[in-house]
Amino acid sequence: MITTVRERADCVATFRFASVFLMETLARWVPSTPELEVKILMGRHIWEFAQHADAFGRRTHELRAAPHYTRAPIGAYAAAMRELAAAEDTSDRIDGFYEVALPDIASRLRSYVDRTDTMVDEPSVRILERVLTDYDRMHTEREALRTERPDLTGGNTAWLDELRSTMASADDIVEYRDQKD
Repeated sequence: MITTVRERADCVATFRFASVFLMETLARWVPSTPELEVKILMGRHIWEFAQHADAFGRRTHELRAAPHYTRAPIGAYAAAMRELAAAEDTSDRIDGFYEVALPDIASRLRSYVDRTDTMVDEPSVRILERVLTDYDRMHTEREALRTERPDLTGGNTAWLDELRSTMASADDIVEYRDQKD
């Protein structure tokens, strides 16, 4: 159970990090992705991740942390995120982002909602619910792209499986501050 304001701030700050990281990853990929349909999809989602990062950043300040307070996830998870960002093939980028990273982050947001007091932490929960709704729509839009461009699926399955395994192996991605800090 997430019980303290500090724990809530650290979780929300880690979700902010993930939103910023995923937004920046998509932004770096757009210029080097040749397929126009993929560029459009990524461009739309860049904006949405920016909105999520802003909402999380405002919430950290409400939780008595600095405005737009951000915390990197634990080392192994951060390394997996960097591995995702290094993908060069369009199929690997799409599958890694929408089939591995996005579902993993979504499950962590849902876990937070399950572990917090939804009455006491209602503002965080409302932000998370909005973000999860956006994630569901992003996945639906990715599926529409898959239907339109089936040639852009089925990337490096061994790499995707390893990325999925690495991300899933972290029980908790939040590196909590010491209570004395």
